Amino acid sequence: MNESMHIVCPQCDAINRIPSVRLSEAPNCGKCHQPLFDGHPVELTGSNFQQHVNHNDIPLLIDFWAPWCGPCKMMAPQFIQAATQLEPNMRLAKVNTEAEQMLGAQFGIRSIPTLILFHHGRELARQSGAMGMADIVRWTLSHS
Repeated sequence: MNESMHIVCPQCDAINRIPSVRLSEAPNCGKCHQPLFDGHPVELTGSNFQQHVNHNDIPLLIDFWAPWCGPCKMMAPQFIQAATQLEPNMRLAKVNTEAEQMLGAQFGIRSIPTLILFHHGRELARQSGAMGMADIVRWTLSHS
């Protein structure tokens, strides 16, 4: 059986239907023709947040961060490295809580960085504090 999955494009936010067996074959978006997975976290805003949280059939790991936060800056390259390890079976994304204060408030972000793992619109797990790449990958896989 060739089950299809819905994957939201990180560039144009279009929903793509991809056969699950082809996820690892570097699929491109049917609308903008850009890669659906490029090893980098997606920047989420108030306008595209719900699209990515609710319409991806793969888990979504979001880093809630702020540009003035030292631990957030230290964790940023580790989070990018984790994306290269976890894609295409998971999407990684970032929310700048300074620019997207409503999203930070909506999810009760009290300390940053905070990682929240979502799947099909539901929060599965949450972790506050900076982590290294191996810890991010291990924590994420243990909760997905």
